[in-house]
Amino acid sequence: MTTTRTEASWAVLEKAAAAADLRIHGAEVIRLSENDLWRLPDDVVARVARAGQEQAAAREVAVTRWLAKEGVPAVRPLDVDQPVLALGRPTTFWEELPPHRSGSGADLAPLLRRLHDLPPPGDLPLDVMDPFVRLEDRLLSARILPEDDRRWLLDLLADLRAEWAQLPSGRQKSVIHGDAWAGNCAVTSQGEAYLLDFERTALGHPEWDLTSTAVGVDTLGNLSHDAYEGHCSAYGYDVRTWEGYPTMRAIRELRMTSFAFQAADERPEIREQAMYRLSCLRGRGGPRPWGWQSLG
Repeated sequence: MTTTRTEASWAVLEKAAAAADLRIHGAEVIRLSENDLWRLPDDVVARVARAGQEQAAAREVAVTRWLAKEGVPAVRPLDVDQPVLALGRPTTFWEELPPHRSGSGADLAPLLRRLHDLPPPGDLPLDVMDPFVRLEDRLLSARILPEDDRRWLLDLLADLRAEWAQLPSGRQKSVIHGDAWAGNCAVTSQGEAYLLDFERTALGHPEWDLTSTAVGVDTLGNLSHDAYEGHCSAYGYDVRTWEGYPTMRAIRELRMTSFAFQAADERPEIREQAMYRLSCLRGRGGPRPWGWQSLG
């Protein structure tokens, strides 16, 4: 009998929760995605990660414990020994936030500024941020990607690697979130904002975090200029004024395109969007913004 995604995740959760001495009776799925999120009794959220992500899970717990000491509003891990490895997958346990909505760029920006202004802790095991992680693998493995386009994208990747190595001077390197889009900021009904999802936190250019919002107005076209100005005002800096920004924007665009092709192998309904993104990169989509659609 085939095991469903939910059943497989539940089996991990059962063992991990037992090891952490946590109750799971009545647990509900929040989301099954790259990580599986479950709502447990006692205002606890469990995050079941993919196999092989033990180091990333441990880093998330360490980073959020550090942020708690520094007073930066962020999700808080439970005070248990974690991550818990069960059936080859790491699970972490978190305090559930009050009812909330996704934040805006203006909500996110002050949190990023506080994060970027912190002195990097000497006892936190953080890697140097690599913007190219998994990119080549995605391009090589995408089954629907035509071979001539694959070669073109791999050449673009090589060019961007060279540009990244020669980035002009910018803001002082710091701890960065690594995936700093508005969906990783939660705002409660009382207006309190929190940072979420520290899976890609690293040491690097703070401009990388800011580029996540800038591509919303420049590339995606889903963020108004007024909203973007609110983000810049709240942070105190517009990354688009920096000479290295076009390189970071191009890397972000290549990442979004490669992810679309990876997803399209399993989801035929987004193949058109993947090909459209490729056409834009190859100069066939007209000027930015290109109006790329969410992959859902």
